[in-house]
Amino acid sequence: MQAVDTVIRSSLYSEVSLINTIGEHIINGGGKRLRPALVLLSSGLFSPIQSPHHQLAAIVEFIHTATLLHDDVVDESAMRRGKSTANHLFGNAASVLVGDFLYSRAFQMMVQLKNMRVMEILSEATNVIAEGEVLQLLNIHNADVTEQQYLKVIHYKTAKLFEAAMRLGAVISNASRQDEDALALYGMKLGTAFQLVDDVLDLSGDPTKIGKNLGDDLSEGKPTLPLLYAISHSSPAEAEKLRNAIKMGGLEDLDCVLASVKATHANEYVLSLAKQETLEACAAIAQFPDSIYKQSLIDLADFAVTRSY
Repeated sequence: MQAVDTVIRSSLYSEVSLINTIGEHIINGGGKRLRPALVLLSSGLFSPIQSPHHQLAAIVEFIHTATLLHDDVVDESAMRRGKSTANHLFGNAASVLVGDFLYSRAFQMMVQLKNMRVMEILSEATNVIAEGEVLQLLNIHNADVTEQQYLKVIHYKTAKLFEAAMRLGAVISNASRQDEDALALYGMKLGTAFQLVDDVLDLSGDPTKIGKNLGDDLSEGKPTLPLLYAISHSSPAEAEKLRNAIKMGGLEDLDCVLASVKATHANEYVLSLAKQETLEACAAIAQFPDSIYKQSLIDLADFAVTRSY
């Protein structure tokens, strides 16, 4: 991962100083670096990790970072990972344009690898992620979103890049298509679990640990799964309060919302779904020989559902 960071910093450089400033701000923002780590762990199952793997991991992190820059503008977020967002510090226009720079730089780096399968996987992934962003936008302030519709947004917006990262590690190490598909399934399941736990932490986490305020998703009018579950398992009067909170996107009724989520055991339900996703993720990689890479993937699945940040 230190080698990946070196690639990230050297590839981030631009003669335009504002690009360097904003890029450094978000790259140093304390992210978990999960997606590039997945590229390396997936690769390690098949071959020694070398320079092309570091390059590919950095590409995945650039794509993820670009989505964060754009997300924060769309969500009008002022805080991420306990620090001011780039759009809050430098303005929306600069954040969007630097996000575009990171996307285009990622594709420049892809071309250098001279691997058409890599291009296919990442171009499809970035397109699906964009679709997920639009789907989420359509769902804002909509309390009638179904669980199936919400999971589709998660699969597109969040889990797709996890899936792509795992698939890329297999592809660049010349794994079979069967092995590639198994690792992609692990990535999709892990990414889904991560987002489900994020939804729970938004309504139950410690703000000092999760790096944002409690109820941030609710304040943006996002109908997350704990809220949707609480609506369908509350009395008509309580359900109407929850629906109104989503429609208004305010935090005036946050205490009532949290009480309803607790009373309906909504967080426990969503966590149980996340745990099932991680069980299926681990089952997908059970066929691979034991190694530090496989064990790390299993440990990561456990971390996904036990973390507090």
